[in-house]
Amino acid sequence: MARTLGRIGLGAGGIAIAALPLFSTLSHAADHADAPATLADHPADITTLHAWHDDAKITVVLGFAGLAEAGVEADYDAGVLYTIHVDNDGDQIANYEVLVRFGQSPAGEWGVRVEHLPGIADPIVGPVETVIEAGLGLRVFAGLRDDPFFLDRDGFGQMLDDGTLAFDSTRDSFATTNVTAIALEMSRDALMGPKGQLAIWATTGRK
Repeated sequence: MARTLGRIGLGAGGIAIAALPLFSTLSHAADHADAPATLADHPADITTLHAWHDDAKITVVLGFAGLAEAGVEADYDAGVLYTIHVDNDGDQIANYEVLVRFGQSPAGEWGVRVEHLPGIADPIVGPVETVIEAGLGLRVFAGLRDDPFFLDRDGFGQMLDDGTLAFDSTRDSFATTNVTAIALEMSRDALMGPKGQLAIWATTGRK
């Protein structure tokens, strides 16, 4: 099984890619309503993808296992492979693929392993819910976080029913829900391509 999240304007088949021009500051995509089979595989279900940069770093945050109630623990699964794909030359083929997996110690403690982080030769391994130093001033993190997406479901439903614009900025249907998140900092110099623009997308797959 594989799940992809995509283009800031969701395309056919649910594929989404966050296009990040290096003169912009932020790109993001979100997807919380999926087919039943996808929703049933909670740890593999991508909800959000965010990317931004400064002069030195590209930061990507992948959210998954969404719509979790507050107080419910993060949803880790050693059988899911999370891949962040980066295309830096505009040919829609990934030039870099960052691989992320979770694992559990004999004591039941969860950890995260990140491989092929651009600019870093060795895998980064550490506990979840902890900011992990990756080298070269870069960091990675995996853990439970408040869902960053905003939606007024009631207003959206009324618009679909009768065409009335009834969105209320004080009504956030995701305000009490969490996602499990993977946050990666990558070297901008390592990712730079000839076009000055990155296409970033994410997939999940099972062994």
